[in-house]
Amino acid sequence: MPKSIMSVSVLQMHGCGSQQAVTLSVQCVALVLLSGCNSTEHLSFLNPQGPIATAQSEHFWLVVAILFILIALPVFIGTVWIAWRYRYGATKSKYVPRWKIFKPLEYFSWGIPITIVIFLSILVWEDTERFDPYRPLTSSTPATHVQVIGYDWKWLFVYPEQGIASVGMLAFPAGQPLTMELTSATVMQSFFIPALGSQIYAMGGMVTQLNLQADRPGRFLGENTMYSGDGFHQQKFAAVAMTQADFDAWVQQVRATGIPFDATALNAIAMQGTKAQLRTVLAPAAPAFDSNIYFTGAKANFFTDLVMSVMDDKPLPSTALAPAITKGQ
Repeated sequence: MPKSIMSVSVLQMHGCGSQQAVTLSVQCVALVLLSGCNSTEHLSFLNPQGPIATAQSEHFWLVVAILFILIALPVFIGTVWIAWRYRYGATKSKYVPRWKIFKPLEYFSWGIPITIVIFLSILVWEDTERFDPYRPLTSSTPATHVQVIGYDWKWLFVYPEQGIASVGMLAFPAGQPLTMELTSATVMQSFFIPALGSQIYAMGGMVTQLNLQADRPGRFLGENTMYSGDGFHQQKFAAVAMTQADFDAWVQQVRATGIPFDATALNAIAMQGTKAQLRTVLAPAAPAFDSNIYFTGAKANFFTDLVMSVMDDKPLPSTALAPAITKGQ
């Protein structure tokens, strides 16, 4: 028997009221659900950590308020009022079974919904333009450029300017724009960091763009939200915003300890499997300072060559990868 049910049964046996039992059971369920959350990671757009997520959260609550005040609340009040006014036995309500039209009611029942639809349409259209994921964010500091590639069932993050790559961690400086190009080496996938903003699709042979920013250093949950096979539920990663000094130190650490990004590494990445399974394949070459996997020697033309190879259904050219390191080198 589940613990929450057992707790309710015990309370009832000791004479506690049903209301107390239900309250305690709800609390138990909430604790169980929250126990799986990592408190160090921001999980939801309802707790926004960047300008895009903040604006989207404000848009969400504005729409909720409009719908509640102009639609839900009048319906709730009107339902109670009609039920009371025209209740059985009411003596002051006028009964007119054969009336044909009442113009004020017609104007109200058609005019209010039309006005709401027009207002929401304008609001959604303006915010859709404002939240265009392709629109670069305005900033006095240069953006960090990252190329994102979806595999089964892992995300590969390539830093063309730094010549490194990672699986399992997207690192970037806080307070600066993060510009991403996305594609998929397999099936269509959905890239989403809820606490930072917009979701966008990654598709084979195509390139999409996404611009985000974190207000301050922190860890944010990232994931694939589109079903793409058996392991998609484990296709998660940590998006880590850090200070510029910490980011520079992280880049140097990856360069010093990363696995060469050659054909052997790419073949392992391309195999179906989760990040943990990939680490098992690449061990003991994978560095041990955390559970993620890092690569060095990533070429600036890798992303473009991969997109073209998927589009043309041709092998990836050898010039897109670092040369293999043989023993003795």
